[in-house]
Amino acid sequence: MHSKNISKIKPVPVDQEQLKLAFAAFNEASEQLSGVYQDLQLQVAQLTRELALANGELHKQLSAKENLSQQLSLLLNALPGGVIALDAQQRIEQVNPAAIAILGESLLGLAWQQAVQERLTPTAIINEWLLKQEHSARPRRIRIESSATDLSGRQILLVNDITEAYAMQELIRRNQRLTSMGEMAANLAHQLRTPLSTALLYANHLGNDALTAAERKKFAAKTIERLHHLEHLTKDMLRFVKGEARRREPVVVSDLLAELRQVVEPHMAQRDLQFTVDDQSAAETMITDHQALCGAMINLLENAMQATAPGGQIVLACRLQEKNIILSVHDDGPGIDAALQERLFEPFFTTRAEGTGLGLAIVRGVIESMGGDVHIHSIPHEGTEFRVRLPRNTGEKV
Repeated sequence: MHSKNISKIKPVPVDQEQLKLAFAAFNEASEQLSGVYQDLQLQVAQLTRELALANGELHKQLSAKENLSQQLSLLLNALPGGVIALDAQQRIEQVNPAAIAILGESLLGLAWQQAVQERLTPTAIINEWLLKQEHSARPRRIRIESSATDLSGRQILLVNDITEAYAMQELIRRNQRLTSMGEMAANLAHQLRTPLSTALLYANHLGNDALTAAERKKFAAKTIERLHHLEHLTKDMLRFVKGEARRREPVVVSDLLAELRQVVEPHMAQRDLQFTVDDQSAAETMITDHQALCGAMINLLENAMQATAPGGQIVLACRLQEKNIILSVHDDGPGIDAALQERLFEPFFTTRAEGTGLGLAIVRGVIESMGGDVHIHSIPHEGTEFRVRLPRNTGEKV
């Protein structure tokens, strides 16, 4: 039954025209595909050539960067000064051999502040440090300069050993002081001879049996007074020759001002002078020679007392700048002529009959040895101000 139904199906006649159209459309599509394929082949070939050129350029740039990196490494290794690279977290990420020779091993990965605390001691001069003894066979002095922080937070530190240069500078300064003393030898001999001859004269009077007890006491007091003057002059000369003392310690500025007040206030009251302390130090601490700085400031205060008439006012002040501490002593005395102002710091120059001429020279030497300076500002008939500028150094990151 099934086979008979199949045999009865008649074939569908094929339309020859439709076949021709189909084949024509197929041929046209094939030609288009062939053209597109050829275009793709040309583009692939062009891109391959461009990629080869780009790869060649990248290889050249990479080779140039490798050469530059090698040159920089050779340069860093050859530099006599230390170079330390800090990352954004202030950790040491790169260090050259010179820095290791100065600061010691095991620096990589160490926090810079930890390295400072463990290996360095701050000095009175900003950016200058002393190596702790356990990290150096002999006392070494170094200077550390820092670059500006880049956009990623990295920073470069340059470390230089200035031990020999600093020692040479100290020797030059000492020789200059000795030269100054040599040039003023005649003046010095006169200053020593006058109080000494006066003391001898008074001492000779003490041997006179005709003196009463009151006269003998008066001559003894005058003799002691002249001898004290000689002692004071001798001490000033020794301080001028030796220059700065070398003991450094933390000094709280407000404590220093309180100490100066305690020392000079009784003398101010005795001379009927009004004394004011204007403390704007904000508990600032500096590393310096406490005794030398205190002596220098007392010298300035004594000068102010001697220049101020009874009833006058003297102000000891402190204020902070971004990088400096400013200490000043102001009086409302007669002032100092402009022609004499700078000469006041010259050794043995004095405007007072009893002056040694060394006080202000010592003050300038002490302050300069601490990395600071001292200047005078005075207007005749309006008063005088001595202004001491010292660098702030709290031991923080350089």
